[in-house]
Amino acid sequence: MKYDYQEREVAQQPDREFVYGTGKISAYASVLLGCLSLISVFAYLYPSYLTTTDMRAVYDGEQLQIILKYGMWSALFFGVVAFVSNGSKKLALIGLSTTILAFALGGYTIEVSPVEPKNLAIGVDWLALSLLGHVVFFTSLEKIFPKYRDQVILRKEWKLDLVYFAINHLLITTFILLGNYAIHRLQWAMSLPLQEYIQSLPFFVQFIIAVLIADFVFYWQHRVFHKVKILWPFHAVHHSVETMDWLAGSRAHIVHSIIERVAVVIGLHLIGVEKAVLDAYIIFAAIQSITNHCNLGIPWGPIKYILVTPQFHHWHHSSERPALDTNFGAHTTIFDRMFGSYHFPEGHWPAHYGTTKRLPRTFFSQLAHPFNADGYDLKPRQVKKEKLVKISFYIHNAKKEGKTAAQISGALTLMGWPADAIDQAFEFASKNKPAA
Repeated sequence: MKYDYQEREVAQQPDREFVYGTGKISAYASVLLGCLSLISVFAYLYPSYLTTTDMRAVYDGEQLQIILKYGMWSALFFGVVAFVSNGSKKLALIGLSTTILAFALGGYTIEVSPVEPKNLAIGVDWLALSLLGHVVFFTSLEKIFPKYRDQVILRKEWKLDLVYFAINHLLITTFILLGNYAIHRLQWAMSLPLQEYIQSLPFFVQFIIAVLIADFVFYWQHRVFHKVKILWPFHAVHHSVETMDWLAGSRAHIVHSIIERVAVVIGLHLIGVEKAVLDAYIIFAAIQSITNHCNLGIPWGPIKYILVTPQFHHWHHSSERPALDTNFGAHTTIFDRMFGSYHFPEGHWPAHYGTTKRLPRTFFSQLAHPFNADGYDLKPRQVKKEKLVKISFYIHNAKKEGKTAAQISGALTLMGWPADAIDQAFEFASKNKPAA
């Protein structure tokens, strides 16, 4: 049965836009740099508790103080500009206050000394570096090559997803410890001859093997989260995002995040690829995961038929009926093709995102959701015929007035009709003409 694909309609939100000359950009830049400066200073003051051993191994603390220096002075500059330009005095004061406090605590002059490692630390260093890099690189990428040009940076629920971003980074040590524990408990399953053979292969071959093994593990644990009733509410938190951008991928329940990461780590350690290959895979996986959630309209050419790209993964997040339970792969499309879950209408992008039944909209309510819910079916409800007749009558009248499918869909959404009902109504309307 042919599905009536619609165009996504992105409403303009002038009150949320960054406009040059208003001071709003400077205000948010001051807050971002001021807060990152302050938490970085705390990381320098208490490195044993606020930095991770793995992260300290890949950066030079003294060199990063140079970046901290420019960041702190920039925060002051942007704060003053925002304050005098009446952009947002409240945000400007927050940015100035956090930066002044960072200076008072020692700023970029704190002595870098040897660190006594702790078994459990909070990854403040990882959070500061990652957030700064993501904001600069991916926000720029989305603005230069947007799929939806009218989609604003400060879209609805960006603060909620920023909370998820922070928690996922702060708990990096916990994820590492749980992964190491799982690997230790599975020593009996490791084959030394297999690992020696894998490590004898060229770097690129090992990397391809790592990607395929990780993708296979991810595919099946992902599919299980969709299909097993008791697990779906955990994964549904990730699917509750209704606007896709680089920050949207951070939304994930802590239980889901732990299981997902530990499962992939176990698979990679069982085959025994070299550490350099594992490091390269981690970088590749992180970049691809963020990119796939981005608001990006880059044409990927033939690569989109092999690797997972934004359009492919956006369909996985769609609440439209043809896309439900599809596109489980994280890195490649191979296993979706192999196991019958491939959905890629090449000329179309989703018109609707989110779950077919809306979840709570706060962090703590989403954290509690899987324990309050008894799980629910991902598949859409069958809308009663009398309701379909009512909606389809509206659709026919709207089309006579010259409205597009996207405009009609948007209007029905504002009226409170869920995405599954709208989809079924469009199909019903295409087959049934209203009585004269």
